[in-house]
Amino acid sequence: MTNPGLSSKPKIIHLSSAHHDHDVRIFLKECQSLAATFTDYEIHLVLAGVEPRIENGVHIHSSGPRGSSKFQRMYRTVNQVYQKALELDGVCYHLHDPELLRSSLKLRRKGKKVIYDAHEDLPRQFIGNSSLPFKQLFSVIIERVENFFAKRMNGIITATPFIAARFEKINANTIDINNYPLSTEIEIIEAPTHAKENYVCYIGGIWPSRGLLTLVDAFETSEVKLALAGKIESEFKTTLQQSKGWKNVQELGFIDRKTSIELKQKALAGIVTFLPLPNHVNAQPNKIFEYMSAGLPVIGSNFPLWKALIEDNHCGICVNPENALEIATAIQYLAANPDIASQMGENGRKMVQSTYNWTAEEKKLAAFYHQVLST
Repeated sequence: MTNPGLSSKPKIIHLSSAHHDHDVRIFLKECQSLAATFTDYEIHLVLAGVEPRIENGVHIHSSGPRGSSKFQRMYRTVNQVYQKALELDGVCYHLHDPELLRSSLKLRRKGKKVIYDAHEDLPRQFIGNSSLPFKQLFSVIIERVENFFAKRMNGIITATPFIAARFEKINANTIDINNYPLSTEIEIIEAPTHAKENYVCYIGGIWPSRGLLTLVDAFETSEVKLALAGKIESEFKTTLQQSKGWKNVQELGFIDRKTSIELKQKALAGIVTFLPLPNHVNAQPNKIFEYMSAGLPVIGSNFPLWKALIEDNHCGICVNPENALEIATAIQYLAANPDIASQMGENGRKMVQSTYNWTAEEKKLAAFYHQVLST
């Protein structure tokens, strides 16, 4: 790998203490888009426990091994990532994890421009996922701390308009850069080569808050199978296996991108029935758009934002994610009405091609960076 210190170009440096080197939002979308657009700058990405290299115009650096525990990641790994990024001497630092916020003031004092990328609505996510007592109080504290740092940033990027609306109140230079699919994903899935098979698919993280127990229950008497792709922790897997619907589940484990595309090409529908938790109801999961770009009708939770996206665009059905019978009815309806399902899938594909795609977001990202770097 070339020595970054020998280059005369100014550097834009992305930092993460938690994500891997092929993270879709950080590397495949934001870093690669910036490398293609900002040719007068070098784009660098500092992570923990990765192979240093230059890939698709992005200089990838390792700060050392990743911490084996969450505590180590939040302290030792953060310190190592910050120190490595500082050595690169960039002009702009783009932080991708809330635990990196404590480094932001040090960077600002050194005259660096700093951008915070809020992938999630952290306070609401904490309420939804934490089992700690007094989590409402902790959520308030988390939001105040996050706001304290965000107010002092040169700019805030968020993954949804809802999160952006929150940060706009404390930092006027806030923009939402949505996790819409890459054009390559749309092109690859554009022309299915496989006949449909008798299953619907769920691809992604598998844990209780994502409604998987109710979803599996919905397959108790179903003639349609559930292709379940993702890593399942052993304790939760034991719980899922106790459901009478488990007999109709095809457990696939973690699958790569190629296998994911093939799975969607053959599926009757894509399903995403997250529970109505605070960090879900105003989120836009990327898997919705991935299903749409594959020409799949979407079965989603009946949150107002999701209904506007899925039902108003006539590309799927929204259901109560806590009602197994309602989920089962939607699955059966699509299986029994292939023409309607096909039209819903085509409607979704067209919406992704025209509106919900990374090309539009890439332009927003470039304009935002031009504004930050010029002030």
